[in-house]
Amino acid sequence: MKDALSSSACSGCDKHIACSDLDRRQLLQVLATGLATSLPFLANNASAEETVHLLVDADAEKDFVPLRPSDLKVGKPLLVFPYDAKAGVPKNESRLNKLVVIRLPEDQMAPDTQARAASGVLAYSGICTHQGCEVKTWLAKENALACYCHSSKFALLDGAKVISGPAPKALPAIPLTMSGEFVAISTSVPPNSGQPS
Repeated sequence: MKDALSSSACSGCDKHIACSDLDRRQLLQVLATGLATSLPFLANNASAEETVHLLVDADAEKDFVPLRPSDLKVGKPLLVFPYDAKAGVPKNESRLNKLVVIRLPEDQMAPDTQARAASGVLAYSGICTHQGCEVKTWLAKENALACYCHSSKFALLDGAKVISGPAPKALPAIPLTMSGEFVAISTSVPPNSGQPS
């Protein structure tokens, strides 16, 4: 079955880019069932715990460069894909693998949020829990990440809880660690389901 969510032409919101009704329904079903809280590349990889997944810019088409904390300016979000360091390929076959990373002051993070950070870098699903648009706009005055489609806002310093808008739940948080000098997805802590603890 073709993964309708892998289409780069679909942003998940008919307000900005039209998607077929089938693609949109499938995306909404995934969001409603909570499948967006686990990364598809981990579910499809039997040896996921043995694989080091670094992070690379989602806009890169070749010459993938893994991210270091110093590559991120404080308060400037970046959409990324996990990168299988051993195979040398990004895990970009599904939109649901897209993450948003941002470097923020660790002393301002809630304890649970700080525990999932690596050198001040946080990672969350880059897909809004409302209707699947990309979430990538940082509102510095509010310390919030916003979805451009329907203006849902998420408090990243406090577990990406919804602070306004129609999103029904927090963005799923992805725990990070350091792999040498590079930011990597931690396999020792399960991703946050997006539900408050």
